[in-house]
Amino acid sequence: MVGAILNKFYRPSKFKKNGDVKDVLVVALPMLLSMSFDTFMTFIDRLFLSKLGPAEMNAALGAGAVQLALTMFFTGAISYTTAMVAQRLGAKRHGECAKVFMQALYVSLVCVPILYLTIPLGHLIFGMESLATDQLEYQKTYFDILMFGGIINLVRNVAPCFFSGIGETKIVMKAAFVGMIVNVACNFVLIYGLGPIPALGVAGAAYGTLIGNAVSTIILFAKFFGKFYNSRFGTRSSFAFSWPLTRELLQRGIPSGVEMFLNMSAFQLLILMFHALGPEPATASSVMFNWDMVAYVPLMGLEVASTSLVGRYVGAKNVAAATRSTYSGLRLGWGYSLITGVLFVFLPGVLTDIFRPDIAEASAEAMAIFDAARPMSIFMLRFASLYIFVEVLLVIYAGALRGAGDTLWVMFASAIMNWCVAGALYLSAYVLQLPAHYAWIAVVAVYSTAPIIFWRRWVGGKWRRHVLDN
Repeated sequence: MVGAILNKFYRPSKFKKNGDVKDVLVVALPMLLSMSFDTFMTFIDRLFLSKLGPAEMNAALGAGAVQLALTMFFTGAISYTTAMVAQRLGAKRHGECAKVFMQALYVSLVCVPILYLTIPLGHLIFGMESLATDQLEYQKTYFDILMFGGIINLVRNVAPCFFSGIGETKIVMKAAFVGMIVNVACNFVLIYGLGPIPALGVAGAAYGTLIGNAVSTIILFAKFFGKFYNSRFGTRSSFAFSWPLTRELLQRGIPSGVEMFLNMSAFQLLILMFHALGPEPATASSVMFNWDMVAYVPLMGLEVASTSLVGRYVGAKNVAAATRSTYSGLRLGWGYSLITGVLFVFLPGVLTDIFRPDIAEASAEAMAIFDAARPMSIFMLRFASLYIFVEVLLVIYAGALRGAGDTLWVMFASAIMNWCVAGALYLSAYVLQLPAHYAWIAVVAVYSTAPIIFWRRWVGGKWRRHVLDN
């Protein structure tokens, strides 16, 4: 059904100008929708939990951020598979596309036991946050379930890389849509209970997420090994281990993994510092970050499209098309952000009240905390409208530079930028002791300077030396 709707908007065979807006849209729109479905899964988790009280919602945000931070190194490194597949497709080395994907799968499986060893670190981080007892217990429960399901999460992040690399992102979108439907249904049943199934609360939200991710992963692997892709890429004969391909994946992918780990760690530090300011700032920031996720994560679809297209054109040694696709991605991103920005500016109260606790489920104290946090949340959402326009520049240029193989520079620039943002929050909230919503202004102001650096790197043209050698 989703594919039929999508076909009404574009037909790839009609697009002839490499790198124009329509060319980018062919890859980006399904990925944008796919990321939107993933975002909706997480959003529903927190929305359902918010009806139980702010502690449950805040716990899901805090635990989810730490879980992402600890897994981001592995998923970030593996995500370079997209660029490697795209480069080989552009260079017409089709036989290597499926082999690259299988090496990424092997790497992800090796990473699973290492990931399990980081679980005590997550508990240590929670202990440093000075959380209320109820939120701390909820946070540990949600975190432990997601981490022990790490094999699902890691393999699930590998699965879309092959399809996004070859530019056939509609398959990823359809799998994500099915996974989202399964997740929402499971969340409703497992969080609130139904018939003989008991209400599991926070644990139910975590189990629902794993089930939805598992379903979408199974769909993608079934497609990968199906007759169509086997005939084009030899997917069923791609099991052999290749050290040269694995070495390239690690050499180019580890900088991306380090970058994403450092970025997510800085984001987790932001959440930790907001939550440590008290229950009202914690609730206000949770509402704001939940909506920021809705605005930001779909833009990652454009980032994947930039990586895929730039990688393909670099592999084909078509620098003009690589540059054109980057600027086309910017135009699409700004169009999307304009819509979300209008909502943030004119409807922040409506967006905040969506997370209001259910009177029948929540305590009087929980209702009082939400009411006190509401004005702060509205202020932060309005100011976040500037933030999302800046994000467009960052995701497009970062994706394009990764596609060209310039991953080491992106790692350092992104890490420095995100940790400077965390430093700005600490200085404003803890040293100058400004209220949380005014400290958010400092965060946005520092973050807004980063796009200049990424733009200068792109127009400087140093990425051109990362062209794949044939």
